[in-house]
Formats: sequence, structure tokens, C-alpha cells
Amino acid sequence: MPGREPYLQKLRYQEPRWRLRQLGKMLEQKGKKQLTVRVQVVDVKGLKQLARLYVWVIRGTPLLVQLYVIFYGLPGLGITLDAFPSAVVVFSVNTGAYASETTRAAIEAVPAGQLEAGYCVGLSYTQTMMRIILPQALRIAFPPLSNSLIGLVKDTSLAANITVMEMFMSAQRIAARTYEPFALYCEVGIIYLIFCTALTRLQSVWEQKLRLE
Repeated sequence: MPGREPYLQKLRYQEPRWRLRQLGKMLEQKGKKQLTVRVQVVDVKGLKQLARLYVWVIRGTPLLVQLYVIFYGLPGLGITLDAFPSAVVVFSVNTGAYASETTRAAIEAVPAGQLEAGYCVGLSYTQTMMRIILPQALRIAFPPLSNSLIGLVKDTSLAANITVMEMFMSAQRIAARTYEPFALYCEVGIIYLIFCTALTRLQSVWEQKLRLE
């Protein structure tokens, strides 16, 4: 039909511009939303600084010193904890600091374009993190987090320094009676080796599953 071809040609050129304009509006709305979220986060500056201070202190001090501060130091401030709860608190806080840094680095290792892609398909920030960013970050963070768990299992022997009755302290008491420290400590080392080997095998299995997903 006369006049139809110019109309179709005009529509053909206008449709990409319309889609681009709609995409621009959507990104603008998403950008404003993200800016609001970031401003809200920035408003809680004390929380961010507190988290950085926590990681800095925990990573910069030995685990044994942390055990002594909690178990022997806090009673001087009127706060008394038994040996086992003190060990649980210290191990949890110490592991949390390293795990938080590992997780943060894994999330930052995911390309920023993944976040923008989630916004383009209409996902919210939370949905983008849960469905796109975190699954990729988990593949990156899983090996170092597993290594931290294995290290934590070995570090539990330090709890003997604050009178927690664990395997190493039991070996010390038996060695004090039998005068055979070499055999006893070798047995303790073998037991730790078995536990860590089992965890390493589980780590390998789960890493393989994560690669296949």
C-alpha cells in the first residue's frame, strides 16, 4: 500500500529507540533505588567502621592472646565466663573475622556487570544478590572457607591453655602420669590428621558439586 512502507520504515527505526528509552528509564529508576539503599547504608557509618575495627583487631592479634583476654582478662572487669563458653566465643569471633573478609573478597570478585544484568531483567537488589551474585561468590569462597574450618579444628587444641578439657589436655594429663609423651602426642596428631583428612575429602566432594551446578 502507498505510504505504508515509509510508516513501517519509521516504525522500524523508532522501535529500537523506544526500547532503549524504556531501558534507560528502568536503569534510572534502579539507579535511584540503589543510590537510596547505598545512602541508607552510608548513613550507618558507625556500623561499617565498627566492622572494620573488629576485623582489624581480630586479624592483628594471636588467637592465644584472645583466649587469655576473654578467660583471664574479663574477670578483672567483672565479667566471668567458664572455660568452654570462653573458647566458643573466641573461636567464633576469630573465625567470623576471617570468613567475613573471604566472603567480601568473593563477592567483589564477581564482575559488576552481573549486578547490572540482574537490574536489566527486573530483579531487585536482594533478588540479584541471592540468585546471581551469591551463587557465583560461593564457588569462589568455598575453598578458603573450608580451609578456615580445617584450621579451626586444629586450633581447638589451644583451648587447653584456658583449662578446657579437650583431647590435647587429656593427653597432657596422661603423659604426666605415664611419662610417655612422645607416643601420646603422636596419637593426638594422628587423630587430628584423620579429622582434617575427612574434612578435606568432604571439601573436594562439595567443590565438585559446585562446579557441576
